[in-house]
Order: sequence, then structure tokens, then C-alpha cells
Amino acid sequence: MEFGPVPPQNALGAILAHSVQIEGQRLRKGLVLEPSHIALLEAADLSEITVARLGADDVHEDDAALALALALVPDELGAHLRIGPVGTGRCNIFAVAPGVVQIDVEAINSLNAIHPVITVSTVPNLHRMEQGGMVATVKIIAYGVPKHALEQAQAAGDKALSLAVASVRRASFIETTLAAPVSQKGAKVIRNRVKSLGAVMDEPVRCPHDTAALSAALRQAEGDMILILTASATSDLRDTAPEAVRLAGGAVAHFGMPVDPGNLLFIGDLGGKPVIGLPGCARSPALNGADWVLERLICGVPVSAQDIMGMGVGGLLKEIPSRPQPRNPKRS
Repeated sequence: MEFGPVPPQNALGAILAHSVQIEGQRLRKGLVLEPSHIALLEAADLSEITVARLGADDVHEDDAALALALALVPDELGAHLRIGPVGTGRCNIFAVAPGVVQIDVEAINSLNAIHPVITVSTVPNLHRMEQGGMVATVKIIAYGVPKHALEQAQAAGDKALSLAVASVRRASFIETTLAAPVSQKGAKVIRNRVKSLGAVMDEPVRCPHDTAALSAALRQAEGDMILILTASATSDLRDTAPEAVRLAGGAVAHFGMPVDPGNLLFIGDLGGKPVIGLPGCARSPALNGADWVLERLICGVPVSAQDIMGMGVGGLLKEIPSRPQPRNPKRS
């Protein structure tokens, strides 16, 4: 691609690199100069303008951006993503439903290393998306790109973006109780979380806070996923809720997570259904570690003990004001 200043009479068919204001008109950068534009520039007595002229092996910025977006998402329907209109070398990619974005991080990094003018920016991998949210933007930062570089980028980014949507359609919710009256807040907040991801939550089931009663309730749960919220926080793998899962015939895969709020979470399995032992902070609508686990499991993205233990960087979340034990208590 050629780039630089030229007299207006030599600019026909070139791309205007910088906007020009002429007699109340604005010729915007990126404009492919036609005879009428050249006449305006000459009439304004401009000695030179800065233009770009694509070579035989260059691809225009818009064509390149769209081609790369189509490589990243060749099947919009299957990926649950939508490629937006292209303009000024940019093409945005959007979620068509709530879900969790899945990004081939290595592919995106490789793609971005191919040529300086080829760029793809995304949200973080496994980021929660709302319907219509922007997942990625493809931006060609020059007026054209060498065809061979574009082809390399297309190959590197092949199918690198997709959105996992709800595969769990129905969640069971069990809440244990002590002597005090039970607040409806926790169930309401968690129902809203489940609903926002495209699933439904059964009517809350409440039982005494003891292993046998909770185990019996677990055996009767009919949802595709089981959520447990205990009256007293789980503080050990042998505490009431984990023991109840095992007594019901299930298994506990991991307890604890390096996300605050959210430390006292556990995950397990009962008859092939994922089980989440929710921390007490799940009663608040504020973001907490349970959200990161819940949204992935509802969307069919596996969560292992190793995954949870890798959430510490970025896991210091905003403090919940109503928290019984603040992380930085005020001294009297």
C-alpha cells in the first residue's frame, strides 16, 4: 500500500487519509476519491492531500474486517453470535442470547501477532454476556492489509469465538433453616440469577439444617441442577451440606474458592446433576464467586476444582455492605 502526500490531480481513486474541510463541506477520511471530489479539492487550491492507494495484493479495510469476522464466527447460528455491519475497518460481534463466551485465547493471541494492522479485541474468556452484548471487535487499523497476512489471520482465528447458552433448563433450590423465620430474599435473588441465564428455578424446598433432612430433600430434587443455600455457612468438607450430598449418593468435588465474596462455596454431583453449595453472600444480588460457577454450569461449561483454584487473580470483588464479617473491619 502506498501512503503519502500527492497533488489532488493525482489522487483519483485513492483513499483520503485525513479529513478535509472545503467550503462548508467535509470530505471524511476513508473516502475513495471520485472526479467530483478532485474538482472540489482543486477549486480549493490545495497543493497536496494525504492519501492511501491499495496495491494489487492489498485488501480494503472493510473487506478485510468482514472476512476476518466471518473466519472467527463462520456459523453465526451455531455459535449464538451475530456479526454486525462493517465500516471504517471495524466489524463488531454480538451475543444473540444470555450466556458465557468461549474464546480460543491462543488463537486470538496468534492472530494479533501476524500483522500490526490486524487487531481483534474481545471480552475476557468465559465472560458472562447479556443478549446484544458486544463480544469482540475486529479492527483493521490501516486502509488496507496485505492479502497474505489476512489469509494467515483467517486461518489462525478459525472458529475462535462462540457463546455457550443455557443447557440447564430447570434448577432445584433447597434452603436449610434454623429456628428463626426464613427470609424470602435469598430464594428471590437466586431465582433472578437463574432466570437471567435462560433457565427456571423450581419452588424453594426448605428443610431443617441437618444432614439427614437435607439428604432426603436432595434425593427428591427433580431439576437438572441442584442449588443448596444453608442457614449456617459451610466451613468444612465434612459440614452439613457436603455430608448430605454424600449421604444422598453424590460426591463433592471441591470446597472453597479464592474469590471474595464467595469463599465458602462447594461443587459436587448427584446422579449426573451438578450441585452447588452456595455461600451466604449469594443472598445478595451483588457479584460474588458463586456467579462465576453458576453461570458456567447453567451454560454447560464444566467447572473443575482446578478451574476454581485459578480464579484468584481478579477474584477480589466489591465488598457487600451487608456482609456480617467485612474483610477490613472498622476499628472503634
